[in-house]
Amino acid sequence: MKVNVMKLDAGAIIPKYAKRGDAGMDLYAVSFGIDQNNNYVFGTGLAMEIPEGYVGLIFPRSSISKTAHSLRNAVGVIDSGYRGELIFKFDINTHNSPVYEIGDRIGQIIIMPYPQIEFEEVFELSKTERGKGGYGSTGTN
Repeated sequence: MKVNVMKLDAGAIIPKYAKRGDAGMDLYAVSFGIDQNNNYVFGTGLAMEIPEGYVGLIFPRSSISKTAHSLRNAVGVIDSGYRGELIFKFDINTHNSPVYEIGDRIGQIIIMPYPQIEFEEVFELSKTERGKGGYGSTGTN
């Protein structure tokens, strides 16, 4: 599948797979700032034309777990109608310095199809073994 991508910054890097079989493609930082909500904001310098019926999901790199930072919205959802820059916002937390620098790989994007869902209101749901069991109900420790 081909996806149109536009460089908004001359230093932007077009995403590509690092290894055969990878699901995500790396995204790199080309700009840095702090927004009005006190988040570290990294721009990729890229905008995409994700086809209708598909969604772009942006995830932090797994190496983020070595820090106290986290991606503010956990997973970014890039809808097919969005044409703006792909950006990552990380919490500042109690740290005085950002976790990444310009030129670093800051996250990954996965583009995948999604079904169109139509909800139907009912007055009873089918029975299952789990039932209404919530957090921790499927096992012990």
